Amino acid sequence: MNDVTGESAMEHPEMTLAPGPQGPKRRALSGVLTDLVNGIVSGRMSEGELLPPEEALLERFQVSRTTLRETLQHMVALGLIRSKPRAGTTVQPRAMWNLLDPVVLSAALRYNRDRAFYDNLVDARFLIEPAAAELAARIGSPRALAAIGSAFADMVDSEGRDTESWSLADVAFHTAIIEASENWVYRQFVVAIRAALMASFRMTNRASQSHGDAIELHRRVYDAIQRRDPEGAKKAMRNLIGLAREDMARAVAALDTPQTGRDD
Repeated sequence: MNDVTGESAMEHPEMTLAPGPQGPKRRALSGVLTDLVNGIVSGRMSEGELLPPEEALLERFQVSRTTLRETLQHMVALGLIRSKPRAGTTVQPRAMWNLLDPVVLSAALRYNRDRAFYDNLVDARFLIEPAAAELAARIGSPRALAAIGSAFADMVDSEGRDTESWSLADVAFHTAIIEASENWVYRQFVVAIRAALMASFRMTNRASQSHGDAIELHRRVYDAIQRRDPEGAKKAMRNLIGLAREDMARAVAALDTPQTGRDD
């Protein structure tokens, strides 16, 4: 296969599907990328395995050579594959993957059954979100706090935790708090893992914690931020992430059962 490491990798295809002359091409890029990433992350293509030759991939995906090469360039940038002239393109070790990329992370959440993978996600949230809540209470603008309140109201209005409306409102609530922190590092974190948050919330929101209890824990975070109580907001968010850790443990355990272990 020709070397695909040439120029810079393409931008995230999921962020470039707006209508316009590039729409069909970007959809093709996204489709090929998702298929190949899923193949690697699921283990169907193992570490060190050679990808099929370029001609075989062109026949499989029915895309242009340019589209295929741009997709492979992006996968190189993500650390998923490595290409050498005359040696072919091989799957990289997992340690090399950029798991914070939305496409890779989405695939990892779909196929990963390793408890440590999910624990790491909660660990990162436990470090960042209480600090973000503290900052939101200290410096968040009235508009930013209103956005938190709007997301919380949507949670209250949802019909229960095991609903899509709850999950969407849950993501909006945590995102709004991080936005209110005005910390660009925290903001980049939530941009990177937004897909992971949504997928993990869908998992944990099926756990046994009641809707009312979950509402109360979110309310305590919101109330502390509204009161401009940084320490209270930080403590309340730690308690909320603690609940998420418990729910995640139950949700991951349920992945091993035939009823919930299948891919949705």
